[in-house]
Amino acid sequence: MLRTYLPIALAVLAIVPTTLWSAFALRYQAPGPAAAKTAAALLAALFGLAMLWLALRGRPGWALAAHAAAFCLLLVWWHGIPPSNTRDWADDVARMTTGRVEGSVVTLEQVRNFDWRSGTDYTPRWETRSYDLDRLASVDLFLSYWTIQPIAHTLVSFGYDDGRQLVFSVEIRKERHEAFSSIGGFFKEFETSVVAADERDIVRVRTNARGEDVYLYRVAMPRAAMRSLFLQYIEEANRLVAQPRFYHTITANCTTIVYHMVKRIIPRLPLDYRLILAGYLPGYIYDIGGLDTSHTLDELRERGRITERARAAGDAADFSRQIRRGVPGIPQ
Repeated sequence: MLRTYLPIALAVLAIVPTTLWSAFALRYQAPGPAAAKTAAALLAALFGLAMLWLALRGRPGWALAAHAAAFCLLLVWWHGIPPSNTRDWADDVARMTTGRVEGSVVTLEQVRNFDWRSGTDYTPRWETRSYDLDRLASVDLFLSYWTIQPIAHTLVSFGYDDGRQLVFSVEIRKERHEAFSSIGGFFKEFETSVVAADERDIVRVRTNARGEDVYLYRVAMPRAAMRSLFLQYIEEANRLVAQPRFYHTITANCTTIVYHMVKRIIPRLPLDYRLILAGYLPGYIYDIGGLDTSHTLDELRERGRITERARAAGDAADFSRQIRRGVPGIPQ
């Protein structure tokens, strides 16, 4: 009896997940308009159901062979889909930051400094800025939440001894007609972009325009490590301009990319589920001694919530100073 049903069970276990993956892949990447994509996904699902029926009718070998052949053809097509830097991009990711290093001075092209009045009403500004790495003074971590607790967007802000702040964010590079989708992030829906921006842009758009909840943590990091991390961002940004890459919800997102950058500086960083569930990232950094451990993690979170301060500050010139009031580890 076991020998009779084992081939059928193996066929079912192989066909079901690959059919689901195929349907989603075609739904997001099949050529043509949305209706054509949906039709392709339905055809993939119907083919999978037909192979399941064939397996359950006692022909698991035939079903598995036919399904494997079709799936291999789909994979050939899938791996031939190239990322691109030439699409009709949304305004906030229309340009890509690049950097040039000369001694201790970094010159950045296409630093974003939008004036946001709402999520759809804004004045675009892209600037050229220079920063002296010898004057790096701090690194802060922003976590922006818009849905359930495990999901957050990570931003890293570098502070200088003259009071300036520059934020780096690994962003999905969405096209003008697209909106963020966690599922789409598994299926080559978006490219990846490194955006350097002013805090009054990239933090304020999340708190004031999009209604997200944002938390700030001061990271304990030697100046040499700060400098190295800053340069890693520049390298990554320049690399993406030269060679576009797809965003991936798990393996190449805003947190995992930062982890790989830091790991090149501190090789023994442990892997952890909180690198994927970015909403829990502060706990990971706290456990490895990267936050102010004279306070509990709950205290750091409570006092690091900047949402209301950012909304009150608006576009004030001292926005960065106002949002840091009372945050542990930051001189007041």
